[in-house]
Amino acid sequence: MSKVFETGKVLVADPYEVNDGIDENSEVVEKKGTKFDQRDMYRMGKVQELRRNFRFVTIFGFTMVLMATWEAQLSANTFGLINGGTAGLIWVYIGTFFGFFAAIISMAEMASMAPTTGGQYHWVSEFAPKSSQKFLSYIVGWLCVLGWQVGNTAIAFLSSQQIQGLIILNNVDYIPQRWHLSLIVIGVMTFCQLFNTFLARKLPLVEGIILILHICGFFAILIPLWVLAKPANAKEVFTTFTDGGGWGSIGLSCLVGMLSPIFSFIGPDSATHMAEELRDASKTLPRAMIATAIINGALGFIMLVTFCMMVGNVEDILATPTGQPFIQVFYNVTGSKAGASAMTAIMIIMATFGCVTNVATSSRQVWAFARDQGLPFSAWLAYVRPGWDLPLNSVMISYFIAVLLSLINIGSTVAFNIVTSLGTGALISSYIVSISCVTLKRLRGETLLPCRFSLGKWGLPLNIFSVLFLTLAFIMTFFPSTPNPDPVTMNWNILVFGTVVVFSVVYFLLRGRHRYVGPVEYIKKAS
Repeated sequence: MSKVFETGKVLVADPYEVNDGIDENSEVVEKKGTKFDQRDMYRMGKVQELRRNFRFVTIFGFTMVLMATWEAQLSANTFGLINGGTAGLIWVYIGTFFGFFAAIISMAEMASMAPTTGGQYHWVSEFAPKSSQKFLSYIVGWLCVLGWQVGNTAIAFLSSQQIQGLIILNNVDYIPQRWHLSLIVIGVMTFCQLFNTFLARKLPLVEGIILILHICGFFAILIPLWVLAKPANAKEVFTTFTDGGGWGSIGLSCLVGMLSPIFSFIGPDSATHMAEELRDASKTLPRAMIATAIINGALGFIMLVTFCMMVGNVEDILATPTGQPFIQVFYNVTGSKAGASAMTAIMIIMATFGCVTNVATSSRQVWAFARDQGLPFSAWLAYVRPGWDLPLNSVMISYFIAVLLSLINIGSTVAFNIVTSLGTGALISSYIVSISCVTLKRLRGETLLPCRFSLGKWGLPLNIFSVLFLTLAFIMTFFPSTPNPDPVTMNWNILVFGTVVVFSVVYFLLRGRHRYVGPVEYIKKAS
């Protein structure tokens, strides 16, 4: 007779006994995954409720589309152009890539040890010192919720800005209004909501298709720029630093402009939050994360250098009536509104499906945290609709939060940008805490969990380097856009970020500590 243990929800059979007759490399039913998947779920004390219908190519497409590094080099480079110029953008991008790559492979190792939808808060629960496991895990869980939920609105807003910019390009009489943009954001989010509800089972297939567009679209934009544009002098592009923000220091200006490449690499944990829908997750997950970082990083660098070589007069580009410098560059290079529109359409499609991917990630993260009793109304948020094998309630709440946040833009674009930019700092802080926990275990010489992707002797130096880099990136996300800012130009992110952290601490003290025990407690029950 097989053993069973209680996870807090149902009784789960011990797969070590149930599947002894199954070959290690064979694939079993879609709902359960491979024998490795079943062993990981058994060890973590989790019930398999979602379908494991992702494979390497589709989860690779998932992360490639969400990070969208080459697209971000076109759509999110304004801050870097002002603070650092073309040379600052290029060299800071290179440094940011190596910093984030160290963080990504550090998280890939943890993902192989514990391939769970919970991601960072689960890792903190397992790896933090026993005295602080519960509290740190809870706070990191809330930071992840904050980061991914505001990310939905931020990406939808980016897509909507591109749509509005395209309208302006083709209709000079159009006068944009803030409420126009909010309506477009709601429209994009509604599409993403419907897709993640009624076409959720097709998501792996769609991610594979969009991956092809991600690659083909790269060349569809790159080739016209190379063929039609007259490139600037390479030496000037790579050596001309500017302090457009007025910081009085090129070095500080470049660090402030670091936000542009940071935005390109944020979200490497996205695949982790789909771990319980991925076949053979402990092996496939780290491979997908690393492959995404390398390939997206290379594509992003090529596109960034191309853009900097073709941008022309930076001040004129930044003053474009479209509000999107890359659209103006497309138009200047092609001399055709139709050509610029076609190239921009690729960007809009990629941004929209990046939002589809972000909704999937954010809803799974909420679902996982609610499953561990970390949120208000956890039972409702953790509900998986029978037959759908989908955390529909978590998908719905992600949609409503995004719609509510989009309405802020009607009253104040400054306030809206403050809220939506919070996601970057929140996610980076979750990376810092989780990697710091595994770093501490290594410093103490404690045994780590067995995994199928290990950093070996390079683990400690890579962990330390990634924590130091992420700390710098975290600090820079709270810098104001200009020195000596007034109330309008001040970066109020730190105030809102601190408010969320204080709220999560208060909620933990009043209610959370009585309900939330942390994922590590389920593991102890299973041992």
